[in-house]
Amino acid sequence: MKQNNATRRLGEQLREKLGYILLFEVSDPRLDLVTLTGVEVSIDRSFARVFVSCDGDRYEEVLEALGSAKGRIRSLLARSLDWRVTPELDFRIDRSTDEAERIARALENAPETIDVEKDEEGYPLAPELRAKLGLEQLDAGIEDDDDQESHE
Repeated sequence: MKQNNATRRLGEQLREKLGYILLFEVSDPRLDLVTLTGVEVSIDRSFARVFVSCDGDRYEEVLEALGSAKGRIRSLLARSLDWRVTPELDFRIDRSTDEAERIARALENAPETIDVEKDEEGYPLAPELRAKLGLEQLDAGIEDDDDQESHE
């Protein structure tokens, strides 16, 4: 959904109101530990896409709970907002936290060569590592090519 400064501001206002409603007004235990990560509001305020985050194994359960409480949430929202139109709510799972966790795990398993000091071309500077990786033969081949070019 295309956003501008006004819709971002309205989305933030709506996120605060929804957070309060989910925390204090809706008493569904399936919605415990659910985080509102963002809200996108349409320009005419008739539609809002609400992004929520939770544990990965609870996605379906949380979406089902939000779907069943959508009417009540919307009516409570109508009372707390001073908007002419109460937006239709579309709840979606925000999977960006899953992606961040995946990246963090991948960085924990970084290869040992990542911390080795490298030259401007990306080759390791430590001679023992160059030997381990078999780069001496590559260096020798490059030096031989340089010698042949200088003789020509």
